[in-house]
Amino acid sequence: MSGEKILLVEDDDVIAKVADWRLNNLGYTVCGRASTGAEAMEMLVKSKPDLILMDINIQGDLDGIETAKLIKKGFNIPIVYVTSHSDGPTLERAKATRPDGFIVKPFEDNDLRVAIELALKK
Repeated sequence: MSGEKILLVEDDDVIAKVADWRLNNLGYTVCGRASTGAEAMEMLVKSKPDLILMDINIQGDLDGIETAKLIKKGFNIPIVYVTSHSDGPTLERAKATRPDGFIVKPFEDNDLRVAIELALKK
């Protein structure tokens, strides 16, 4: 780990602040934060992250899964879903996008670190 840049897509301010703090403590750099799919696409072009942490339920017209589909069409950037929704239909939709990782909230720092490191090695 050497300060890889992570784009955080999370629409809950409290969760985003905690995730930002945790990522920094783990040695990663949060290069941007988006709360909608449109913001994520814009920030992606500007910040050129090494990885995206994507909440599935975000504000706006596109949820995290639809946003990830768009990103995967045009960019080769690992995406790790971070969500509190691990029900069958949500998991099936997420799996269809072939994510590089999946973390269920609430999570521990080690869960986050392991998911990110594995995704970056793919």
